[in-house]
Amino acid sequence: MRIGIIFAMEEELVELKKEIEITSEEKIYDLTFYKGTLESVECILVMSGVGKVNAARTAQILIDKMNVSFVFNIGVAGGIASDLQVGDIVIGEKLVQHDFDITAFNHEKGYIPNVGIFINSDCNLVKLAQDNISGAVSGIIASGDIFCTEYMMSEKINKKFNALCVEMEGASIAQVCYLAGVPFLVLRSISDVPNNDNVITYEEFLKSSSVVIAEAMKKIILNLN
Repeated sequence: MRIGIIFAMEEELVELKKEIEITSEEKIYDLTFYKGTLESVECILVMSGVGKVNAARTAQILIDKMNVSFVFNIGVAGGIASDLQVGDIVIGEKLVQHDFDITAFNHEKGYIPNVGIFINSDCNLVKLAQDNISGAVSGIIASGDIFCTEYMMSEKINKKFNALCVEMEGASIAQVCYLAGVPFLVLRSISDVPNNDNVITYEEFLKSSSVVIAEAMKKIILNLN
């Protein structure tokens, strides 16, 4: 079994990389694919860079070149549900691009032609995460090419899509995997919550939240069949 794991940033990648026995590296364009194993599971780790285009591009290369059975996207996110705290883990049952807008053509906000509004993660991977990550919450993760710093914007996304958290990559990876027929799962650890200082909060808790999500991903890998 071979799985691909996509990270947006180096800080996120490095924490899981500590747990993987890296055996080789491969460079494709400007992306470095770290190949290794955790027990009997082959893992390929790659940092995409921030944003939906970077993430989608990386997901397609991973699928086309690395022959992976599953794709995971893990990292940090901003909590937009009122009951989430920094360090909480969110399992993305569904993904939505909150900034995709063709409402001028009588479609709902977030609707993507031939895809829909929400993209469902693989149900078996969701259950695997639910069974092995204590205290995690499951629900909708919203993605868009903006770091939400305004409470009103976060509240609007939460109410419109019933989203638990917001980030900048997951739903685009979901779309690529959906179109390619590859099972996927998006996991996030909350690094900040809506307030006037959430950029500062994000910077303060980026490392600790990256550690939390790496540990969660390790549990999933060790329980993959």
